[in-house]
Amino acid sequence: MNYIGALDQGTTSTRFIVFDGKGIIVASHQVEHQQIYPKPGWVEHDPWEIWDNSCECISKALKKANLQGTDIQGIGITNQRETIIAWNPKTGKVWHNAIVWQDLRGADLIEELKTKVDASFLQKRSGLIFSPYFAASKIAWLLDSVPDLRDAATKGDVVFGTIDTWLTWNLTGGKALVTDVTNASRYLLMNIETCQWDDELLALFNIPRQALPTIVPSSGVVYATTSPSGPLRCEVPVCGILGDQQAALFGQACFSEGLGKSTYGTGCFLLVNTGHQAVASEQGLLTTVAYQIGTDKPMYALEGSIAVAGSLVQWARDNLKIVQDPKELDKLAASVPDCGGVYIVPAFSGLFAPYWRSDARGVIAGLTGFVTRAHLCRAILEATAFQAHDIFKGMEKDSGIEMTTLKVDGGLTNSKPLMEFQADLLGIPVIRPLVVETTALGAAYAAGLSVGVWKDLDELAAYWQEECRWEPKMEAQERMQKIRFWKKAVNRTLDWVSTEHEEE
Repeated sequence: MNYIGALDQGTTSTRFIVFDGKGIIVASHQVEHQQIYPKPGWVEHDPWEIWDNSCECISKALKKANLQGTDIQGIGITNQRETIIAWNPKTGKVWHNAIVWQDLRGADLIEELKTKVDASFLQKRSGLIFSPYFAASKIAWLLDSVPDLRDAATKGDVVFGTIDTWLTWNLTGGKALVTDVTNASRYLLMNIETCQWDDELLALFNIPRQALPTIVPSSGVVYATTSPSGPLRCEVPVCGILGDQQAALFGQACFSEGLGKSTYGTGCFLLVNTGHQAVASEQGLLTTVAYQIGTDKPMYALEGSIAVAGSLVQWARDNLKIVQDPKELDKLAASVPDCGGVYIVPAFSGLFAPYWRSDARGVIAGLTGFVTRAHLCRAILEATAFQAHDIFKGMEKDSGIEMTTLKVDGGLTNSKPLMEFQADLLGIPVIRPLVVETTALGAAYAAGLSVGVWKDLDELAAYWQEECRWEPKMEAQERMQKIRFWKKAVNRTLDWVSTEHEEE
């Protein structure tokens, strides 16, 4: 029997899942880690806590599966993207806590660079936009703020790596110092066409090339074997890496141009495969690497992110206290045929793609005496579907690809009213897979391909199984009317926060 392990390192927890040769979960173990907030807008993790938790998850998942490390054919890694760690790869000295993707300490540098560099240059070169979200400004902050770090980096005594680099280096006992193309494409330092570190981008952020890991394919390569002194107690190939959202795309078997997935969690991430072409977005979306297998040309994707999705349900529970749990919200939402004319735009921290308006703030529009708690609950769910629709249509415009289905995963896909409405709004079937742990599955697929557990992408696509499908039932006229009201509600959020002096 073949077994593949997937180490899934997320923003709040780490888990290790053992899959069998058909991509079915055999066993798993998960451990949360501490969130560190030194200042408002700053978020950090302890790198050694993450590594210790990874070791615990591997050991306990193997024990649950009644397996030894020698039973595992290969290890795949998937990880929270953009989070950066600085350490000495020769001694293991960590120079600073990991700076998490949510961290905003690079914002001042980004604002300064906006005045010097045209955004179109940045987009064409990296596929990304000016934002402290990406790794480059975090690395620049570390170089400028941690004593002696720049000198050490120049000498080759420091590597700035995302979590995948850190885990691979630890798993292999220091033999591999790599990051895959999907993670590298989130640094704001990689040339999106050549998939190599870009000299002009490095100069822009004043980051020495020798302080970065080697960029490698996502699959089709064994980076190194695990150290016998590590949690597997033997040598196992580490042979697949994908950033979390790309891993979900891979796990959903979106291997062809035009196939897309949407992950409905705290936020919502929608990616569509654009094939071998890096499509530059005109709709406020990101161009990113979807995956690369061996020496094949990389596959690209367009990505759109929604900041508030599942967290809006939590807000209704914890702040408004109109429900006790998500199941109650679902039940209330399903008890009414529509939103009763109510539209909620959760622009709690401005509007993200495709609007990018930091001056916006959330609104509840269309209130009348007819509206009940059930209508509010339905509007809360529909807000996520409307936001996903905005991004979905932007992707179609950018790529010129008309998507015919949408594969979905994440906790919010348990909401039947939301999934039904999403299908209605998009006018295409929405499909949830049998194995919903698509992020870990994608990492397992990448590793298994590398060591011959699976022969090709066609075999993986054949293993993908549909669990649930929601077909659109709404008439086109009703759909267009709802979208028109949604856009009116979005307009009501704009210019709420003004930096100019306003008369009292």
